[in-house]
Amino acid sequence: MISGEIKSQIDKIWDAFWSGGISNPLEVIEQITYLLFLRRLDDLHTLEENKANRLKRPMERRIFPEGIFPEGLDIKKRDYDDLRWSRFKHFAAPEMFAVVNNHVFPFLRSLGGDDSTYAHHMKDARFTIPTPALLSKVVDLLDGVPMEDRDTKGDLYEYMLGKIASAGQNGQFRTPRHIIRLMVELTAPSPGDVICDPASGTCGYLVAANEYLRSHHPEILRDAKLKEHFHHQMFHGFDFDNTMLRIGSMNMLLHGVENPDVRYKDSLAEEHSGDEESYTLVLANPPFAGSLDYENTAKDLQAIVKTKKTELLFLALFLRLLKPGGRAAVIVPDGVLFGSSKAHKELRRLLVEEQKLDAVISLPGGVFKPYAGVSTAILLFTKTNSGGTDFVWFYDVDADGLSLDDKRAPLLSEDKLGAVPTAQLTAEEHTKNNLPDVLSRWRSRNTTERERSRTAQSFCVPKVDIASQGYDLSLNRYKEVVHEEVEHLAPKDILANLARLEVEIQQGMKELKEMLG
Repeated sequence: MISGEIKSQIDKIWDAFWSGGISNPLEVIEQITYLLFLRRLDDLHTLEENKANRLKRPMERRIFPEGIFPEGLDIKKRDYDDLRWSRFKHFAAPEMFAVVNNHVFPFLRSLGGDDSTYAHHMKDARFTIPTPALLSKVVDLLDGVPMEDRDTKGDLYEYMLGKIASAGQNGQFRTPRHIIRLMVELTAPSPGDVICDPASGTCGYLVAANEYLRSHHPEILRDAKLKEHFHHQMFHGFDFDNTMLRIGSMNMLLHGVENPDVRYKDSLAEEHSGDEESYTLVLANPPFAGSLDYENTAKDLQAIVKTKKTELLFLALFLRLLKPGGRAAVIVPDGVLFGSSKAHKELRRLLVEEQKLDAVISLPGGVFKPYAGVSTAILLFTKTNSGGTDFVWFYDVDADGLSLDDKRAPLLSEDKLGAVPTAQLTAEEHTKNNLPDVLSRWRSRNTTERERSRTAQSFCVPKVDIASQGYDLSLNRYKEVVHEEVEHLAPKDILANLARLEVEIQQGMKELKEMLG
């Protein structure tokens, strides 16, 4: 957790942008991302310098070259050292602005030749801070934010990303962090996994998987082979918005992943032969925009399910990307569970009969408020290509710890929120946050959960029952509701009571009249 003081510093930076004329929250965070990247480049260069000085030998890797720009590249020759954060932060505002605008950003764009994902996404970096005063103020404020500790850096960036969500329409890019954490806990990533989010946005799922692995498998950072895999082969994210790619890459960098594969890809529109059966775990909440034209949709996805619906095409994509034995936790709109079209039914049949459908977790309608009130569910399945579904586990989530209105205010103290709270919940508190119970019961899905009745909050349904219902996966299709027996008086007794009451009322009014004379 970051302190209130650091939050206050970030709020000041944000306010400075708004009062300085940049009101688009995505643009604000993009400019902050560039500046944080510049600060990191300077830190890396300083580390290399110190190492070279200690060992008394030349620097192995220079980020900022020696000497000046080649003749003709810039009007004003400038020493590369002036492009470093530690140097230009001391310049007067007009000079700092000129250096950053005319020298630093062209240098940033030239880094695209580097093979790191961050450098690649900087090749079209645009400097849009409008005034020297605003740049000077933001650099000064950012310089005061501690960036030494990985947890602080990660939490700090997450806090800024939260401001995108709270600023309006751009919230579509963010799945609530506690829902992401639940999905990661349910799939329990392991050190050998190759993880993919084909609609990665700010890389929230990949960041959460990284945090889970660091916490549960610390050996990944001690073993040379595992560490290499962790930093270079484990994490993969696709998006077709370059701003999101930059922000997602920086999010991964600040959470301590050196070189994730975060790249431009229109997941539904391109063939996936290079990525087919490449991943062992898919975590995603893809955008469900509606329909695409057949000619704009990847033919390999149409081969799995003939449809224009993006929510079905994404499910087909997940099956295409997973290796046999690979698993997925993905969010789908409720329509996927009970839609009656041929494509809907076929895709559900595929999941139940040809793959292994593990669970359907129904989420309450307000989880994505204030941006959408649509009801959704988490699907968990394993790719087998040979079936394997015996029972499907259902859980009906009523509460996720936050109010289900547009405010999404916490209903419990912070230590009792999320899927893995630090404090134990009472039975009454469970009614406000079901997520720890989801996780606990998921782990018992093959044992005690099989014996629970369908009147409970979670229960298992055998495959044969699902097949007999046309592969309908909506929880209400299988949940049994217990109606309380209420005894009612016979109609003639009710009428007799009414007549008696009428007589009493008339008698009372008569007595009152007499009293008043």
